[in-house]
Amino acid sequence: MTTNQGGSPIPDSTDAELLEDLEIPVLENIEFECGDNVVYPHHGAGQVLKKEVRKMFGSEREYLTIKILHNDMTVMVPCENAALAGLRRVIDEETVLKVLAVLQADVLEMPKNWNRRFKHNRDKMKTGDIFELAEVVLNLSPRDHEKGLSTGEKQMFVKAKKILSCEPMYAPEMEEDEAEEHREGLLLKCETKVAVTAK
Repeated sequence: MTTNQGGSPIPDSTDAELLEDLEIPVLENIEFECGDNVVYPHHGAGQVLKKEVRKMFGSEREYLTIKILHNDMTVMVPCENAALAGLRRVIDEETVLKVLAVLQADVLEMPKNWNRRFKHNRDKMKTGDIFELAEVVLNLSPRDHEKGLSTGEKQMFVKAKKILSCEPMYAPEMEEDEAEEHREGLLLKCETKVAVTAK
């Protein structure tokens, strides 16, 4: 970056090209309102109950109060950090069909070592991406059926399935038990597949 006589930076094409090369993701600033159905990474689908200004830690900020569907937990997220936290709207019906297709796909390679496998899947869940979450369920299902999972992986598997079954119910307007029953039917197919693991 070049500077003027006063030392202030002047953006140039080199900077733009550098940023483009780095492929820095641009977070979409989504405005959420009361009643919106949303997904909070690692927690799952929920609904915005309140949007209000509150004074916390000595400063006033606007917060979203979200009720998580599958466990009745309530979380608060600063509106200005919503995108950074990965908060997003629930998927539509077309995306639900794509997620179901992921659950019927071939099992992906995973590390053989359970510690590395746990971190691999945990990182996927942290993204909040519905397709990454579906892959976690897809990959752990055959292993749970054939070899059994460690305590940590078992808890992750149960949580991933629960979160995954909550979001689709918002899209096609099906009840949670219906979404879960549909998902479980697909998982039975997954369990017949042989897991392919990496070194």
